Amino acid sequence: MPKRKTTSSKTRSSAIIQQLNSVQRAVIEAPDGPILVLAGAGSGKTKVLTHRIAYLISKRKVNPHNILAVTFTNKAANEMKSRLQDLIVKDFKALWVGTFHSICARILRRESVYIGYGHNFVIYDVDDQVKVIKNLMNNLNISQKEFSPTAIHSRISHLKTNMLSPEEFSKQAENRFDEAVSRIYGYYQGFLKSNNAMDFDDLIILPVVLFRNFPQVLERYQERFLYILVDEFQDTNRVQNELIKLLGSKHRNVFVVGDDDQSIYRWRGAELRNILNFEHEFRECQVFRLEQNYRSTKTILDAAFCVVKNNRMRKPKRLWTEREMGEKIVLMEACDEYGEALKIVEKIQYEISNYKRNFKDFAILYRTNAQSRALEDALRRHAISYVIVGGIRFYERKEVKDFLAYLKVIANPADSISLLRAISFPPRGIGEVTIHHLQQFASEKNIPLLEAMKRVDEISSIGSAMKERVRQVYEWFAKYQHLKKELGMNELSRVLNDDVGFLRMYKEEGTIEAMNRYDNIQELLAAISEFAQTRTKPTLETFLEEVSLITDIDTWDDKANAVTLMTLHSAKGLEFPVVFIAGLEDGLFPLSRNMDDPEAFEEERRLFYVGITRAKEKLYLSWAQNRRRYMDGYQNVVSQFIKEIDPELIEYEVTPQYYGRRRRPKWEEVEQEMPANEDYIQDEVRLYVGGHVRHPEFGRGVILKIEGSGLDSKITVFFDNIGQKKLLLRYAHLEIL
Repeated sequence: MPKRKTTSSKTRSSAIIQQLNSVQRAVIEAPDGPILVLAGAGSGKTKVLTHRIAYLISKRKVNPHNILAVTFTNKAANEMKSRLQDLIVKDFKALWVGTFHSICARILRRESVYIGYGHNFVIYDVDDQVKVIKNLMNNLNISQKEFSPTAIHSRISHLKTNMLSPEEFSKQAENRFDEAVSRIYGYYQGFLKSNNAMDFDDLIILPVVLFRNFPQVLERYQERFLYILVDEFQDTNRVQNELIKLLGSKHRNVFVVGDDDQSIYRWRGAELRNILNFEHEFRECQVFRLEQNYRSTKTILDAAFCVVKNNRMRKPKRLWTEREMGEKIVLMEACDEYGEALKIVEKIQYEISNYKRNFKDFAILYRTNAQSRALEDALRRHAISYVIVGGIRFYERKEVKDFLAYLKVIANPADSISLLRAISFPPRGIGEVTIHHLQQFASEKNIPLLEAMKRVDEISSIGSAMKERVRQVYEWFAKYQHLKKELGMNELSRVLNDDVGFLRMYKEEGTIEAMNRYDNIQELLAAISEFAQTRTKPTLETFLEEVSLITDIDTWDDKANAVTLMTLHSAKGLEFPVVFIAGLEDGLFPLSRNMDDPEAFEEERRLFYVGITRAKEKLYLSWAQNRRRYMDGYQNVVSQFIKEIDPELIEYEVTPQYYGRRRRPKWEEVEQEMPANEDYIQDEVRLYVGGHVRHPEFGRGVILKIEGSGLDSKITVFFDNIGQKKLLLRYAHLEIL
């Protein structure tokens, strides 16, 4: 690994304020106290954040030990660390820099005794969380056909994000679905605690509970973190905002950077009002606006402003640039999604041929993952390399999760979910009936499942031969509890692999799929080895924690020479020379489910703004007259967001047979009312609260509320995959189950 160039402290100090514009410099040199930086897209917010930290250390002589910097992705945190290491050297590692989840996990491991957890707690991923809920539904005789486990999981996560306890929610349950959630919620939390496990929501909530219940612990961290800096503040939810307020309430040196125009995570709990109301929470707050953009051409910025200025819930600001006007935005219209994909491929080939671009210069952005199929087909047919951000993550692959299950039990013997996975692969000859008896005994005695296996002789319902088999499995895991104390995590993992025989099994199987699994286990062992060699104090617990907090964008290789395909949500924070935004039709973008909710509709507009501002040099927009996700014969309407852009900024490319000739379309010629589904009109009377429906795009859900009557009524549905949404019945196209 190449060594970093060393520079004198004087040179490093001057570098902190060099190459900054006047506003950036004013931000960095601002006096102590709360600071709100409204940083527009491409305005250098990461530079401002890192240079502010460096300035505090080099000029204000603040001890790095007293600084906390929080962001949302590991990628952003690592970029921040890299930049800071270039700017400062002294006590760099004393800084706390990380994501909300990693910072909170660090606090909880230190203070676990206060909240009744062991320091070696594990973090359950979504699959494990849903498994817990399925088990609880079986135990409570709640039908998984009537209520989807994933819908219940989404609902519980939503409640936790809004800081509603099981007891509080039980008083608010309005229908059968809520009653089922209420019954499961309390047991779910109890199960997690008894297994020394947390979910992602717990990681943020429990520090808030800790600080509220133990003021002496809060005071210790308030004195530790004299300066708190938060990136992407517009993405914070209620709990994260409360955490920052608790930590910063004493010294009030809270420095937040964000852009209300890029708040796009309302669906997962982010609250726009956190950034809009920051000045009211900290009344002595200084406000700065970073409006000079260093990324995009003037045309792209003007188009972005044309769109976002229509939002009412925003702070006034407008991006500008010293860059050239640039080329016009190209709007392409196609007959269907396949024609749209072909047009995008042709434009990529054109750009490569005429401007000597590489595949990695292009990004294709879309509103929903379902749109990628036609795009992938077209790219494959034309031999264009591409990568999808948001596919199956490495650490979510079956063989990798199987291996990690063993490591999780070794790290935390109370983890029954991982234990059940481990003893099922390879099969140990312990069947479901025996597992049921063990779980029942563990529940009665209030002990972990592994402890129940140790005490199997006390369970009369298990035969003697099976007891011996169970005892052997317990002794096998007990052996690894001792090995963990003697071996480093790298050596322990290799001994485990040899013992279980992962690589041996896959090699002997010899199929293409098995060899892929073989390669993935090799890659996992290499990752463990790298972690052990590069961390100051590598432990099995910290490795498992880091793995559990990896996101889609963390695994994206931005150096690979391939076209990037991703949703608009995944694209936030990134930039590309050429950007395509596909599927700009009303009902798809903006999504139909958000067109009747003013707040949700403004978020759709912000999402389009985010997509536009990813482009550095060239922006292509596209829409299709027909798309298979709708009923046969349905005619799409171009997105109303397109019509918000100044026509002088757009070059129109339309299908000749549709418009007759190449010209600027008159939107009134193509606009039409979305037709009502006549079959659905007849079924409308059968809708009722608690009833189950299926949406063509959002999947299965349960009806929570019906407002009004007839096709003009509004219906609130809690969908399994996306949570609660309000729909206009006329356009919902729901199938009654």
